[in-house]
Parts: sequence; structure tokens; C-alpha cells
Amino acid sequence: MGTITQSIANNLTTGLGGASGINFRNIIINGDMNIAQRGTSTASITTDGYYTVDRFNFEIGGSSVWTQSQASDAPSGQGFTYSLKMDCTTAQASPASNDIILVGQSVEGFNLQTIKQGTSNAQSTTLSFWHKHTKTGTNIVELLDADNSNAVSGSYTQSVSDTWEKATIAFPANTSGTYGNDSNRSLRIRFIMGAGSDYTSGTLATTWQTTVTDANRYVGQVNNADNTANNFSITGVQYEVGTTASDFEFLPVDVNLRRCQRYYQLIADGNGKSFCLAVAARTTSYVDLVYPCTVPMRTQPTLDVVSGTDYYYFYGLNSGYDKITAPSIGSTYISGTTLVTGFYNGGSYTTGDSLIASTDNVNSYIALTSEL
Repeated sequence: MGTITQSIANNLTTGLGGASGINFRNIIINGDMNIAQRGTSTASITTDGYYTVDRFNFEIGGSSVWTQSQASDAPSGQGFTYSLKMDCTTAQASPASNDIILVGQSVEGFNLQTIKQGTSNAQSTTLSFWHKHTKTGTNIVELLDADNSNAVSGSYTQSVSDTWEKATIAFPANTSGTYGNDSNRSLRIRFIMGAGSDYTSGTLATTWQTTVTDANRYVGQVNNADNTANNFSITGVQYEVGTTASDFEFLPVDVNLRRCQRYYQLIADGNGKSFCLAVAARTTSYVDLVYPCTVPMRTQPTLDVVSGTDYYYFYGLNSGYDKITAPSIGSTYISGTTLVTGFYNGGSYTTGDSLIASTDNVNSYIALTSEL
């Protein structure tokens, strides 16, 4: 019995945390771009936001316009299926001096403690990823310490146009300023796509700047927004402690999804999808939605909902069938892992009636967000 028990223990160690198993060494979440709860493509992007691939946001300054997609394009033979693709649809040949365009991921402090930043034992880190850009030349990646206003930059080169190439960037340890041990944003990992002269006129800061000089942040950055033929794609993003890059850490899809749902949970989209089985009408025009969160969220979420004529409906035994036109959202709170929120502008309900909530339009969309 002892031998069997030890064998099971060894297998668990290897499978979950051993050298050949999963030990969550990758600080980036969804680096293989597998999860895209918001959808697979968004066009005509001109403002900051999260659009397709989970955990990766887009930030833009200037007049260029982009389409973002979860593209079925990835380096061959590396285990990846998808990439995050930015397609320039309106060009900006000359960025203004203060323009910045980037994609990136924000990391909460809880996930950064192994770096030991701000101590004498601070660790070096390594970022590795695959890139495929139309524009050849130098691109910059920045680590921006949101807790202490420190920053460091590294560069990589797209050598051949529209070809998958792998980049590895080592960043030095930082003994100045600790990351907060909390659920707030502590680090921003930023893939720069274009930048104006305010950020490119100095000397690239490859050591940590404790007093950030903007001119040293993105020196050498090419303008990926200068032509509508340009695409900018990345996948296999891994950020880890150490001075060398290990093989990409693939997670089971259910584990990957749950990690993303800490920040964003899609409740329902599309037509005819029931999303709450227990909804109680407090008054004749006010409905409480009670939704059990799939996983506990990073912080109390807000509701991300698309409104439109007859986008949602409620059906109750006593109230019958009522459609909702442009619902307004009332008070929202989390009790444990259960969301309770109010919908106004409903139909005529029987107070205290139990209802079923469903979507009623292909464009219906309701989700929870606690993004950093």
C-alpha cells in the first residue's frame, strides 16, 4: 500500500507542479490567446478597451483605426492555434509627439510576489513570445510598475515581413519599490505598436527607471500604423522569473478559462439563451437578477450589458412573458460568489413572482467585469 501511495504522490507532483508538469510559472494569463469571451473580431477600433482575446487590452492615441481579432494563425509546430491580431484599417503615417499605440496585459500584485521586487533578493525576469508583423524593424516592450512608477524597456526585431519569429527579452531585477500584495494592478506589460517623438528621442532605458523619462521609453520603435497593409500579431506570451525562457506552459482549457473569469465572465449572449433561473420581481417594474459567479472575481464587478429594443425578456408563472426595452441597471453587489443586480424598465410583473431571464436578440450581451 505504501508503494502505491508513493507512486500516486509522485504522479501528482509530476503532473501538477513538477519539472515536467504545470507549476503556473507563466505570470501572463491566456498567453496562447485561446480564450475570447467577448468575441473573435471587432472592427473600427479607435478607443482604448478590451475587445476580443481575454486579458489583453488595446490602448490608442492618434487617428489610426484598427480591427482586432482572435486569428486562426500561429507559428507551425509550436502547439498554438490562435494569435491576437491587430489589422490597421486607417493609417497614420506620422504620429503626433504624444501618441502611443499598444496592446498589453495588466497583472495584479498577488501574482507578482515571487519576483521579490524591492528587496535584496529581487529576481530577474524573462518575457518570451512569438510575433508576426508586416512592418520590419525594431519594436519595444515595456514593463511599467504601476505601484512605484518605475519602468524598463526591451527591444526585439521583426526581421522578415509577415513571418512568425520568436523573441526573448530578459529584464534586470529591480530592488526599488515592492509590488503590493493585493488584487490591484501592479504591473503593466506593454507591446508598443507605435509612438511619437516624446517617447523616442532619448536612449532606450534597458535598466529600471525609478524616475521615468518619457524620451527613453520607446526609442527605435517602428510605426506599425503607417500603412493599411500592416498587421501586428502576437501569441505564446510568457513572462516568468529567471534569466532564460522556458517552453510555453500550456494549461488545460478549463483552467485557462477560469483564470480569465476572475476578471471577466460572460453570462449570456445571442438569442434565446436563459441565463438566470431564479429571478424575483420586487415591484411591477423592477427585477432582481441573481447570478452565481463561475469563480470568485478579482473585486466587485460591474455589469457589461448591451441594451436595445426587446433584447431581453422575463417569463414568470404569474406574470407571463415580458420583453425588456433598453433596461437600466440598478444597484449591483456580490454576496459570496453570487451577483445580485436590478433591471428597471421592465414590463408588468406580479410582485414576488419567480422569473426566468433570457436573451431575445442576436446582439444581446450581458457579462461581469472586474478588469484591472
